[in-house]
Amino acid sequence: MTLLGIDFQALEGLLLLVFTVCILIQLFYFWGFYARLAFYKVPDSEQSYFQPVSIVISAKNEYINLKNNLPVILEQEYPEFEVVLVNDASDDETIFLLEDLARQYPHLKVVSIQQDLNFFKGKKFPLALGIKSAKYEHLLLTDADCLPQSKEWINIMVSGFAGGKSIVLGYGKQREKKGWINKVIRYETAFTAIQYLSLALGGIPYMGVGRNLAYHKSLFYKAKGFISHYKVSSGDDDLFVNQMAENKNTAISIHPKSFTVSEAKNNFKEWWRQKRRHLSTGKYYKRKHKLVLGAYTASLIVMLVAFVGLLILNFKIYFILILLAVRYLSQLFIFKKSFNKLDEKKLLVISPVIELFLTLIYPLIVGINLVFKQSRWK
Repeated sequence: MTLLGIDFQALEGLLLLVFTVCILIQLFYFWGFYARLAFYKVPDSEQSYFQPVSIVISAKNEYINLKNNLPVILEQEYPEFEVVLVNDASDDETIFLLEDLARQYPHLKVVSIQQDLNFFKGKKFPLALGIKSAKYEHLLLTDADCLPQSKEWINIMVSGFAGGKSIVLGYGKQREKKGWINKVIRYETAFTAIQYLSLALGGIPYMGVGRNLAYHKSLFYKAKGFISHYKVSSGDDDLFVNQMAENKNTAISIHPKSFTVSEAKNNFKEWWRQKRRHLSTGKYYKRKHKLVLGAYTASLIVMLVAFVGLLILNFKIYFILILLAVRYLSQLFIFKKSFNKLDEKKLLVISPVIELFLTLIYPLIVGINLVFKQSRWK
């Protein structure tokens, strides 16, 4: 059938081909990559690998978070460790809290930056200062708003270094609260973890999160710190891992006792600002990583566009619905097993809706980032 010069039969055939190819790409990601985490056997919490550890935290005006979380970190059950806390020119009550804690815990080392160094972006400078002040080779990084889920946090994370590994990728949960935006943030955090943990298991490590990340101090010096991406306000975690992680030097740690949990953003505006900052770092990834991540996202967007087109044309509706059902049943099966491992069971049912929401909003954020510059980390 031809109307206004358009061959609708040819268009239907093209859309069906594109739709089918995108479905196959999606299935490849679910069963070829994401299934690696879904079927990964989590090691027992009993570990025998011990090395002295320096925990490094950068904090700026984090009095409440430090008061709630730092004692839990300082009281970890581990033979030998120090906590290096960099007070980044805080103007709240942080300094007085740290003075009190330092008297109580001799393994707390406080490094203070007296004035705001505005010519540095983000927290890379204070974090680098903390790493250089650390006395041990094995580093464990987290944020001031992160709370370890057990007193075995150090023990289990450090066990990932066994076998000659120099990077250990952990998981940092977001605390569950009421509201749509909290569900979005928790889903996004869990799905990002599914991606970077699965790809690491598949021999393609590309990122980690600073809420729960460990690596060797010598690796930091080998990379010359964060100098290759100092101009980027974020990326002290994912860009560093993207630069230095390899198949043979990277391990993951997903025992529930190794998780940290932090407070999620409270509203859409805060989340939007954070997401703009996070998405701005992706363009600095290695080309192969951008291709791997981009192929999944692009195939999902094109799949949805082709699906809408086929619906409008009313073409073989039952056939395309069957293909779509296979895709989403695969997603739910893989995600169910992965969410169970990440202690995010409540997200499964609503995950397709949140995925659609993010698929629509991400291109908008990327477009805005191309026009407007990012603000500094505060």
